[in-house]
Order: sequence, then structure tokens, then C-alpha cells
Amino acid sequence: MKTYSISEVAKELNLTPYALRYYDKEGLMPFVKRRPNGTRLFKESDINALKIIECLKATGMPIKEIKVFIDWCADGDSTLQQRYDMFMERKAIVEAQMEELKKTMEIIEHKCWYYNTALVAGTEDIHKNTKIEIPITN
Repeated sequence: MKTYSISEVAKELNLTPYALRYYDKEGLMPFVKRRPNGTRLFKESDINALKIIECLKATGMPIKEIKVFIDWCADGDSTLQQRYDMFMERKAIVEAQMEELKKTMEIIEHKCWYYNTALVAGTEDIHKNTKIEIPITN
């Protein structure tokens, strides 16, 4: 079985070795084996687990909650419902984030149009009689 060093894994995941050591310190990598000298040995499955951790982190999930998920995984089938529920909650959160980003993109696209037309005309004056509405979301 092929194993990877912390540097190789860091490069693969676009992280720093420091970040991986932090994850380990926080208990997010109990699955990673070590050599007798303490050097971490990562397997392909460990890299895949770290990709899930990075995914959860990208949704805004705090490290402490990710740790709970890792513990549930270690507990096995008895926690399938909790893990499913957690991912359904994450899905809803990401969908809400995507809606907010869609609104943000609409504003950005409008401003791109606004400045492009002003550049072509050589002045913003072409927009003086245009009512510009920017939806403000909370």
C-alpha cells in the first residue's frame, strides 16, 4: 500500500503541513498511522477523509463540529443518522450561501455592465437618467 508524507498530502490538498499538524492536534485525523519515530504516514483513504474535512470547513463548519463528525465516523453504523442529518444541514447552509452569492453576482454583473457602457460612452453621464436599483439583502 502506497503511503504519503505530510508534505505530499499538503501539496495534494493545497494546504500547509502546519495546517495538517493543527488538524491532527485538534483530533481530526485519528485514522492517520505513524512510524515509530512519530512521522505521519498517510494512505489514500486518509487523503479522501481530509478532502471531506476541507469540504466541511469550506461550508463554515467549526473545527469542533468537524471533530464530532470524525468521532461519529469512528463510532460506525450507530451514528449513520447523525451523519446524514449533519450533511442535510450542511446542504441547506450551502444552498443558502449559493443564493446569497447569486444575489451578489447579480449586483456585480450590473456594475460590470454599468462601467462598461460608461467606458464605451466615455462618461458616466449616460446613466444619469437611469434609475439604478441595487437590492440590499440582510
